[in-house]
Formats: sequence, structure tokens, C-alpha cells
Amino acid sequence: MESRLSRISIASVSLPFVPWLGTSHEAEDAGRRARMKPMSELILHHYPPSPVSEKIRLAMGLKGLAWRSVEQDRLPDRPELFAMTGGYRRIPVLQHGADIYCDTQVILDELERRVPSPSFHPGGSGLAYGLSRWLDVEAFELAVRAAFAPVADTLPPALVADRTQLYFGPDGDMAREAADMPHTLAQLRAHLGWLEQRLAGGSDFLDADRAGMADLLAWYVFWFVRGRYVESGSFLAEFPALGAWAERMKRIGHGRPTDMTTAEALSVAKAVAPETAEAADALDPQGLVPGMAVDVAPMSRNDTEIAVGGTARVVSRTRIAIARHDEACGDVVVHFPRVGYRVSRRG
Repeated sequence: MESRLSRISIASVSLPFVPWLGTSHEAEDAGRRARMKPMSELILHHYPPSPVSEKIRLAMGLKGLAWRSVEQDRLPDRPELFAMTGGYRRIPVLQHGADIYCDTQVILDELERRVPSPSFHPGGSGLAYGLSRWLDVEAFELAVRAAFAPVADTLPPALVADRTQLYFGPDGDMAREAADMPHTLAQLRAHLGWLEQRLAGGSDFLDADRAGMADLLAWYVFWFVRGRYVESGSFLAEFPALGAWAERMKRIGHGRPTDMTTAEALSVAKAVAPETAEAADALDPQGLVPGMAVDVAPMSRNDTEIAVGGTARVVSRTRIAIARHDEACGDVVVHFPRVGYRVSRRG
């Protein structure tokens, strides 16, 4: 079944996805996974207008992947997904069997681990994750203001209320953001100008002679501003190199998505055991170890995001993965980045 996304994406050359198989499976679990077609599939939970999801959709295209597209509600009414994530509300979420990957830091890292070529890091790894702290935080928040504030009174009130609290906290006010739009645009213009300066020297992409993670990070911010800010045409006109780069990025496309329902994705998780084996970090500053009961929560200023509780399965410098159980999906392992998240011991 062709995905609805195929109507808004551009075709790209697709390469077969070769599933990664862990080394710590019980023989029975490994045999069961080998017999099940869904275990060779990457499942992305997202919704088409989501800018952060667009980062991952283009990442799928960059690696030429086939993937299953599970469209979620724009508002946090996602019972099947919440059963798997423990209530984590951000979109997108990547699923592979009973392993659930939250936040695009982890999603990009996992895609790179499973499908290392073509690499997201043609210019070398490491620096792009640092760039994400700029583009995913300050630059994206400016884009959110530009996209929502000028037109907030024309949008569904429930959506405006949710996004205001999510991005600007309990004291957020879209009317105040609209009044402050000249300042927001002055800030956003400077951020885009840095990207323009990088590309104006003749580079086709930001970090190498082909697209990589740095380009994906910049792409979704530009995509959001161009598509949602009401005066984007005139605002972006002073960035011709960035506009030409965006056309090159657009041609990458979204790979080969095919639709899957939320119920089907839940059934995939319930049918198998997680692949993730325990892994410890003897140097962890918090003294976290596998088997410890922990809570993981985004370090945000809103009060709409809850901590997800479970038993630590993986502890590393960049990732925390927790095992948890829900009657709707069975046993799952939920993966989070360490950067931008607080991990707390329970009890």
C-alpha cells in the first residue's frame, strides 16, 4: 500500500534495508524474529506537517530506505504510541520491533548504526551533534514563533494552546509572541544568515560534497519557515544560496514509505521481545547501572511532558535505554538521548 506521504515527497533511489540482529538474543526469540516480516521494517510514528518529523523523513531518503509510515494525531492523543513510549509525547518516534527510539538525536544515531552507508557524517562524526544543540533548540524555537504567532488566531484553539504550553511554558502567550515578531525575525534572520554565508562560498552542502546530518538539521528549520511563516517569500529572498541548497535537499525525497496503522504497529511490538542487550558505563557520573529503576524526562520548561519510568537496560555517554512493560504492547525497551534529558533514580 502506497503511503500518503508519497504525494508530498519526491522520488529517490531506494536501497534495500538490511535488518540489524543483536548478538544477545535467546535462540527462541531469534527464531521467532527471523520468521516475522515486520522485524525487517523501520516504523516511523509521525504526522505530515511535523517539521521535526521532516528531518527524519529526509534522513530516510538520504539512506534510500523503505519504511512504514504510522500517522499520529497532531495533538497528544496517541494511546497506542503512549503504551509503547510510556507517555513520551514528542514526535517523531522510531520503532523497530519492540525497541522504541525517542528524540531525533537517538533516531539518527540508530539509523546510522543500522545502515552505516551512505553515512550521515561525510565530513566526520561528532560535530553535527553539537550543531543540533543550536539548530534543534534556539533556531527551531524562533521558527516556531514565526510559524505560529502571526496566524495563531486562525488555527484550532486546542492546537495553539498545546503548542504554546509545549514550547513557551505555562506562561506562554501567542499574542505576546506576535507583538514581538520583529525581534523574532531579527534573530531568525541572523541564524539563517550564518547558513547562507556557509553556502555562498560555492559549497553544495553544509559539511561536505554531499548531504549529511548537518544538512538535515538545517533543512527542517528552513522547511518549517518556508512552509508556515506567512511572509516567508519576502523574508527568505535575501538568502539565494540557502534557497538553492533547499532545492537540492528537496530532491533527496523521503525514501519509500508505506502506510501502517497504529494498531498494526502496536501488534508488531507485542509479537516480539526487544533486541537491546544490557550495556553499562563504568564512568557514568550519575552511577547509573543496568537494572536500576529510573525516570527519564525532557529538560523542558513546560509542564505537559511527563517522566517515563522503567529499568535501565543501556547506560552510555550518549544514551539511556529503559525496559518497561505495558499490557497493550508487552515488553519494550525505550531509548532516549542523555543530552537534553534528565535521568533520575527512583526511590
